[in-house]
Amino acid sequence: MNFSAADCVQLQFIEQEFENCTFNNCDLSNTDFSYAGFIDCTFSNCNLSLIKLNNTTFRDVQFTGCKMLGLIFNDCSKFGLAFGFDNCTLNHSSFYKTKIKNTVFKHTQLQETDFTDCDVAGGIFADCDLLNTKFENTVLEKADLRTAYNYSIDPELNKIKQAKFSLHGIAGLLDKYNIIVEQ
Repeated sequence: MNFSAADCVQLQFIEQEFENCTFNNCDLSNTDFSYAGFIDCTFSNCNLSLIKLNNTTFRDVQFTGCKMLGLIFNDCSKFGLAFGFDNCTLNHSSFYKTKIKNTVFKHTQLQETDFTDCDVAGGIFADCDLLNTKFENTVLEKADLRTAYNYSIDPELNKIKQAKFSLHGIAGLLDKYNIIVEQ
């Protein structure tokens, strides 16, 4: 089922199930998604800023071109949590203590986002802005950050075994030493 901006105004989300649905150009900012379930859904060009995610289920959900400021993904249901982000703005959001292995973030802003105690092993951060993003006790093993930028990741406080970084981004692994790396 497809939902447009006009349809979304009338939708109730609390405790509702949505399967194989597409949401296009919907302004859902500040909406309560508590106990809602989204399975194989797509959100395209939607404003999802400050939505409430209390026990919300996301299984195989794709977000494209969405504004998603201040989301607390650690409030989501942990069972089967799986989503991807392309060309989204996820600034000031939190993935604290979430297990989101193999999650793909493409062309996405993740400024001041919290990945503390998060397991994002095998994740891809393609062309992502990670300015002031917090990585602490984060599992980044086999993650791909080769085209990510503005990150600061302490290898002593995070698990980065076999993670991929580019030569130009290596300074982001040395920030804590306050040294100058020139090319």
